[in-house]
Amino acid sequence: MAGVRYEAAGGVARLTMDESANKNALSPTLVQGLGDGLEQAITDTDVRAIVITNDGNTFCAGADLSADADRSKSDVVPVLNTILDAPKPVVGRIAGHCVAGGVGLAAACDISVIDERALLGFTEVRIGVVPAIISLVCLPKLTRADASDLMLSGRRITGAEAARVGLVNYAVAADALDQKVDALLCELLAGGPVAIRETKRLIRQMSSMASTEAFAEMTRLSMARFASDEASEGMAAFRDKRPAAWIPSAVERAERMGA
Repeated sequence: MAGVRYEAAGGVARLTMDESANKNALSPTLVQGLGDGLEQAITDTDVRAIVITNDGNTFCAGADLSADADRSKSDVVPVLNTILDAPKPVVGRIAGHCVAGGVGLAAACDISVIDERALLGFTEVRIGVVPAIISLVCLPKLTRADASDLMLSGRRITGAEAARVGLVNYAVAADALDQKVDALLCELLAGGPVAIRETKRLIRQMSSMASTEAFAEMTRLSMARFASDEASEGMAAFRDKRPAAWIPSAVERAERMGA
């Protein structure tokens, strides 16, 4: 697929944005490639988790600002919604700078790991526009004070600072990025696939639901999950002190080595 390299192995699909000459800006080809890659990963029953990452020194530079760019064909909203609604966890491996729409892409991921020295910023105001669309995925992660500081000033912060304010989950040294992402993937693959899907759904939906309705919905979900075959296997594995059936052998070996 143009703009994005797709690889799937060991239960993980990796989408690598590879328009590094254009700073992985959100061009029509890159946006289409992300959308196609996400859909392929979601429909592949062998894929349990998805990683979005980059080639070059920039994760994503946001909107394509080149003079001939057709931004009407670069709608990133479907990509953000697909990440949020995907029944599989999406991990951001942010191996470079990240600005404007790229910050939204990173924030939409369920878990993000960034190079601690990479720069990240809401630079929209510096060119006379606003972080409108990405505010919907970024504002829930920020305090009002941090949002005002970063969005109004347009200044760039390090990956370490981005983790401190909650835009991403972890900031690590560049040479530790893969180790951290791999460790997270092992943890994600250890969870029941349906339980992961339902937990991701409730994280998105419950925050906007009234408490009475939310408690009723969560009671229904809890009873259904405790009665499920997946839960039966998980609890049996716990009692028998063995790995659950869904855990890939490679993850099982890694967990034993880390024990």
